Amino acid sequence: MNGGIDRDNLIFAAQTGDPAAIGRLLAACQADVRRYAYKHCQASDVDDAVQEALLVISRKVKGLKAAVAFSSWIFTVIRRECQRLARMMFKNDPLDEDLAQHQLACGTDDALRIDLANALESLPAHYLEVILLRDFEECTIAEMAERLDEQPGAIKSRLHRARSLVQEYLLGPGMCPKT
Repeated sequence: MNGGIDRDNLIFAAQTGDPAAIGRLLAACQADVRRYAYKHCQASDVDDAVQEALLVISRKVKGLKAAVAFSSWIFTVIRRECQRLARMMFKNDPLDEDLAQHQLACGTDDALRIDLANALESLPAHYLEVILLRDFEECTIAEMAERLDEQPGAIKSRLHRARSLVQEYLLGPGMCPKT
């Protein structure tokens, strides 16, 4: 977000709860939020991270102590949102991360590609469809919902379940033993 005093005045106005100021502030910082998201999120999560970060900013701007801290604060908000989305994607128990890393690292890249292809191939068609749209075509949830003529919540649930099934396949029995 550019512009010194005008920006600070807009932040102060938003902190008072002025809905028009909050709207203008969100519009003004959206490009920065998107740029930060592209640096810290997987490409398929950028739109979701931006949307969630803007929601957090709109709700919590009142609690910001100093207008000069706004840029670093939105950076922190988007970074946390990207981390949250990454955790949701893999939904691993943190204690199992070492085991997962070991299992995925014990094979060659070619073996992992084959395992991933097999995992995707094992999915029912409606799960495979959402993974391909999201992770390969990089569609947003809204785009997927429109394309599939379904509610965004249903798409998110199906995507989460599809990713869980792929993860179970990749980390399931048959992977290399823990040393």
